[in-house]
Amino acid sequence: MKNSMIILAFFVAGVGLGIGELLPDVVMENDFSMYALYVLMFLVGVGIGADKKSWSVLRSMNLKIVLIPVGIIVGTLLGTAATSFLLNGVSLKEAMAVGAGFGYYSLSSIFITQISGETLGVTALLANILREIITLLGTPLLVNYFGKIAGIASGGATSMDTTLPIIVKYSGKEWAIISVFSGIVLTVLVPFLVTFILEFF
Repeated sequence: MKNSMIILAFFVAGVGLGIGELLPDVVMENDFSMYALYVLMFLVGVGIGADKKSWSVLRSMNLKIVLIPVGIIVGTLLGTAATSFLLNGVSLKEAMAVGAGFGYYSLSSIFITQISGETLGVTALLANILREIITLLGTPLLVNYFGKIAGIASGGATSMDTTLPIIVKYSGKEWAIISVFSGIVLTVLVPFLVTFILEFF
């Protein structure tokens, strides 16, 4: 939660500085978010590629493990699609694109901002931060009432890093590699799904 609150604090600080026009003109007049996205994508690739242990374990496991991230994708997109009918001013594809962030707020919000504007980008940021916070706080209840996969499903892309400790604590160590696998798959798919939904759906 500490990392999420730090990110949220930087976002709030940025909004405040932008509203108050307290930053240099070069920052106010140019959009540097795409450059930040390039760096972020590079670092994500390095992190996934360097985790040799995860890849070797995954190769030895049953293919049924793939059903977990697939189920998370289907459930999230169906849930956000249903939610769109309850929200005024939010279209079906916009709601699904926000959900397709799977908790990866930093990456998905930049993509959505670039394609659909800052309003939807901020919505994606806050919605996906909230998904991570709900996982960090609610995993004990989720596991108790819905089973050991519930925390992994709730965490989405974050189940491979920030929410992994709480998932392992309440689901058990044997679920750690499954959690990491699911998080990796969802992290890789976020930019493709978000772009596909907004551009072609």
